[in-house]
Amino acid sequence: MKPTLSILFAVLCLLTAAPKLHSQSDKEQIAAIRNASNSALKSYDTNEVLSYLTDDVLTTTGNGTLLCGKKKLEAYILAGEKNKMYWKRDTKEIKVNANRGLAWETGIWNAYNPDEGDGPLINGNYSAMWSKESGAWKIKSQLFVTLDEK
Repeated sequence: MKPTLSILFAVLCLLTAAPKLHSQSDKEQIAAIRNASNSALKSYDTNEVLSYLTDDVLTTTGNGTLLCGKKKLEAYILAGEKNKMYWKRDTKEIKVNANRGLAWETGIWNAYNPDEGDGPLINGNYSAMWSKESGAWKIKSQLFVTLDEK
């Protein structure tokens, strides 16, 4: 009977630990969303790009223009519709405050135009503030600074 209890206890421990072993950490969730956002940008899928942002998102573009809200950012993106430029963010660091549902991401961004070759035309640094709303991470604020142009 004792071996049966030991086995039962081991199985119960595995069952309670299994969801924790397979669930993504907050950092992994943010990194996965960033990768999905990069893919959406490259495929010019504005609706998907906007789905990763809060409605009241603040965006400071690489030239210092401040865009307040998702609708302003959408108008900014659509105004450049004829331009084939897209952006890719390469995350260097993510820090999470799980108690407040906030995170900070920083890295390097590169802008590409497939009509002008494979290399980046413009790049710089970026930071993003993430907020966990209704269980999902979304970008609340983002700042881009242009540091190099080809």
